[in-house]
Amino acid sequence: QVQLEESGGGSVQAGESLKLSCSHSKYIHITGRMTWFRQAPGKQRDEREGVASIDSDGNTNYADSVRGRFTISQDYAKHILTLQMNNLKPEDTAMYFCAADRELGAWYDPYGVDYWGKGTFVTISS
Repeated sequence: QVQLEESGGGSVQAGESLKLSCSHSKYIHITGRMTWFRQAPGKQRDEREGVASIDSDGNTNYADSVRGRFTISQDYAKHILTLQMNNLKPEDTAMYFCAADRELGAWYDPYGVDYWGKGTFVTISS
């Protein structure tokens, strides 16, 4: 059973930074793509937004809303996915989920996800 576990969420002021981490099994590194999604307050599960992804070749994708502020990376030796979030804005407030899939569809499509973590909440105050 593949398990994903997020950590690093919290409450900060606008303009500050947070770093999210997701521990995962080696299986995911070898076979799939990993993505950070977020679900804003009041949004439904199927409205989760793809934030950033990294595939098995190390190629990355970012949502326009976070490009230049967020950086996704993988520590392959430790099997940890990270999301460095800088210059945070109140609209970044959401539950952030680590996800893994087999790269069969678009990176930002939550319906293509095979495995989800339980999430970690990020609150940004103005």
